[in-house]
Amino acid sequence: MRRWLFMYLKQGKRKDGRIYLVLAKSVRDPVKKVSRTVTVESLGYLDELEKKHSDPIAFYTAEALRRTAEEALGTKPVLLKINPKETLTLVSGQRKNLGFAVISRIFHQLDLDSFFLNKQRYAGFEFNALSITKLLIYSRLLWPCSKKKTWENRNAFFEDFKFSIDDVYRCLSFLGELKEELALFLHQQVEKQYGRKTDIVYYDVTNYYFETDKQDDLKKKGYSKEGRRSPIVQMGLFMDTDGIPITYQLFPGNTVDCKTVIPLLSQVQRQYDMGRVVVVADRGVISGDVIYYALSAKNGYVFSYSIRGADAAFQAYVLDQNGYVDAEGKPVPLTVDDDGNNARSVFKMKSRLSPREIHVTTIDGKKKKRTVHEKHVVFYSDKYAERARKERALAIAKARDLMATPSKFDQSTAHGAAKYVKNLRFDKQTGEVLHDAGKILLLNEDKIKQEERFDGYYALVTSEYKLSDQKIVDIYRGLWQIEDTFRISKGELETSPVYLSREDRIQAHFLTCFVALVIGRILEKSLEDKYSMGAILESLSKASGSLVEQNTYVFDYLDELLLAIGAKYDVDFTLKYRRLGDLKKILGHTKK
Repeated sequence: MRRWLFMYLKQGKRKDGRIYLVLAKSVRDPVKKVSRTVTVESLGYLDELEKKHSDPIAFYTAEALRRTAEEALGTKPVLLKINPKETLTLVSGQRKNLGFAVISRIFHQLDLDSFFLNKQRYAGFEFNALSITKLLIYSRLLWPCSKKKTWENRNAFFEDFKFSIDDVYRCLSFLGELKEELALFLHQQVEKQYGRKTDIVYYDVTNYYFETDKQDDLKKKGYSKEGRRSPIVQMGLFMDTDGIPITYQLFPGNTVDCKTVIPLLSQVQRQYDMGRVVVVADRGVISGDVIYYALSAKNGYVFSYSIRGADAAFQAYVLDQNGYVDAEGKPVPLTVDDDGNNARSVFKMKSRLSPREIHVTTIDGKKKKRTVHEKHVVFYSDKYAERARKERALAIAKARDLMATPSKFDQSTAHGAAKYVKNLRFDKQTGEVLHDAGKILLLNEDKIKQEERFDGYYALVTSEYKLSDQKIVDIYRGLWQIEDTFRISKGELETSPVYLSREDRIQAHFLTCFVALVIGRILEKSLEDKYSMGAILESLSKASGSLVEQNTYVFDYLDELLLAIGAKYDVDFTLKYRRLGDLKKILGHTKK
C-alpha cells in the first residue's frame, strides 16, 4: 500500500521549542495531478496533551490507525470545511459522471474491450484505440456532440482519458476500417450473452444529412425523409425481434431504397450464419427483385403491399366484404351504410392463397415476369383509417402550397404532395419545378377520391402461408420498433447532422453510433421495456457529482429510474457523498 492511503500522526516543532501534534494524510489533487499533505485534525501542544494522556504519541498514533481502518471500511464521517470567500477557478473536471458505469458494464459484458485491445496489439500505432472508442460511445449516449466537443468534455467521467484531439481523428480512420468485423463480433456477442433470435428480422432504410453542400461518392443529394436539401447518406438496417440492431450498411444518398436490401441481405447470409430468415419490411423498400432474391436464397418474407398501386383485381378483392372476420375470427356481417357502401368495422381481416406476377431484373438488365405463390392478408383498422385521412390532409395542404408557390419546391421537397397536383413536371437534371406555358397546376380531385376508398385497409404479402392471419399481422406490427430505432438514432443520439468529410471517418462515426445504439437497446430491454431509452439516458447523464474536498464528491440527483438501473446493474446511486477510491472500485467492478 502507498503511504497516502494511511492517516498518520505528524509532529511539528514551533519557534518556542514546543511540539505541536496534528493528524494528517497525503491526498492526490485530481485537478493538479500532484500529491499534497492535508491536516485532518489539529490536536494541540504535546505538553498540554500529556495532561490528558500518559503517552499522547502512542495514543494518537493508535487513533490514526483506527481512523484509517474506518476510512477503509467507508464508515468514517467526513468533515468538510467551507470557506465562504472561496472563489471558482477556470479549471474543468470538478464535476464528473457516475451514470456511465452502467454503460461500461454492458460494454465489457459484450467483450468489446478485448476486441479493441486485440486489434490495437497488431496495428502498431501509439494512441489508445480502446480508450478513445469508450469516450466516443459513452459521450454519444449521455451527451451527444461533435468529436471536438466530446474530447473537450473528456474529464466529465470518473475515468482517465489521456489522449489528444489529433489522436481522436487518427483513431476514427482506424475505426472506419473495422466496421464489418466489429458489427459481426457485436452480433455474435449479443447472440451469446443475450440469446438473440434471428428467425425473423426487420429491415428498413433511413437517411442522415451533412452540414455541407459538397457532394462526393457517398454524400449525395436525394430524397431526404426530413425534407432537407443538403447531401445525405442512406442507411439500411437489420434488426431482431427485440429491437436490437443486427447490422447496417451505408449507401450513397441518391440510392433508391429497394436497391439497398439485396446487398445487405447477401452480406448477412454470407457472414452471419443465421440460417433461414423471414425478412419483414415495408413496401417502400420492396421490389420484385427483392422478393425473387429472398426466395432464391431459401428465405421467407412478410412485406406490406400497396393496395392503391395494385391492379384492379387485387383492389376488388380488398373492397369485397365477403370473407372478412373480426378479431375473434367471427364473420363480419355485411351491412350497408347511408351512402350505400359496405359498413366498415373497427377491425376485420381476411386472406387467400394466390399466385402473383412480379417483375425481376435479369443479368442483362431486362425485366421479366415471374410468378410467386404467396399468401395475401388484408385487414382493416379504424385507427389506420384515421391516420390515413390525417396524413393525406397534410399532403393536400402541401400540394396547395406547391401550386401557389412552385418555386419553393423541387422534386425532393415535393415528395408526398406531387401526386395530388396535375400538370406538374420536374427538371430531370436539377429537380426544379418546370413551368409549362398554358398549363395550370391543379389539384387532382379524382386521385384523392380514388385513395379515400382504401382508407384503413392494409395488405401484406408473405411466403409463410402456413402461419395464421393474426400471426402474420403480429409479425408485421413488430416493424414499428425499427422506426423507433431510427427516431432514437436521430433524436437522443443525434447521429445527424454529420460534420465529418472523409469517408473513413464518416464510417467510424456511424459505427460508434451503431454500437451506442446496441448498448442503449440492451439497457432498455434489461429493464423490461418499462422505460424509454431517452428517459434512461437522461437519468444516467444526471448522475454526476461535484468535487468538494479531499477526493470527496457530492451527488445531487436521484430518481426512480436510477434506483431501477442501480438494482439491475449493482451500482448504488443513493449515496450523497462518495470517496474517489470507492468510485474507482465501482468502475473497476463494471469491467469484470
